[in-house]
Amino acid sequence: MKKHLLVLGMIICMLGLTACGSSKADDTSYLSTEDALSCAEYYFDGLSQMSSEQLEEAEKQGYDVSVFKSAYSSYESSIDEIGVVTGMGELKQNTMDADMTEGTILAVVEGTDHNATVEVIYEKSALTSLTVNTVYTFGESMEKAALNTLLGMGTVFCVLILISLLISCFNFIPKIQAAFKKKDKKEEPKTAAVDHTIAQIIEKEEQADDTELVAVIAAAIAASQGASSTDGFVVRSIRKH
Repeated sequence: MKKHLLVLGMIICMLGLTACGSSKADDTSYLSTEDALSCAEYYFDGLSQMSSEQLEEAEKQGYDVSVFKSAYSSYESSIDEIGVVTGMGELKQNTMDADMTEGTILAVVEGTDHNATVEVIYEKSALTSLTVNTVYTFGESMEKAALNTLLGMGTVFCVLILISLLISCFNFIPKIQAAFKKKDKKEEPKTAAVDHTIAQIIEKEEQADDTELVAVIAAAIAASQGASSTDGFVVRSIRKH
């Protein structure tokens, strides 16, 4: 808990930092080389002692730590490639004015595996950017560029192959449609034959029903007239509509 409070206090101090040293400037306009290196080292050491939890805690306290969140993210992505930090290297750029109101400091941090650069940017007496970037050799940079190129080209080729396969599938669509049409045509005669058969059965049933009805009516009339036979009657066929 005490360590968290100390780091939180350090973050607050870094937020309010307006100067990193008090040595005499090499130039009347810019911060001295010694002070610029000290400033870069101060910020780098501060990042090495931070954690995402501590930054969130500082944010809960109402402090704007967006710059440090971005800085810590770049530090985390670089520290494994740096290895063990051995010290500060050369000062590559220093446009920071003596009172640290505006300007940029770019310094080298030396490591056992790779070197890195620490870039500190101030605007209107406030820290606006803090980044840590790994320095790669020319061979490593070319290797990364070649790998990125291969990945990009591979992705493009995969997409083109997929598009070609989709286009080739369009040739099968008319054949599939034609197959379905033939199937429909074959089923139509079968359906017509079945319908015709059903109609014939219904008609025969109707005729049988008519014959039975005629016989019953004729017998009833003959009985009412006292006739012994229905030969003298003419009964027309009955059709149901």
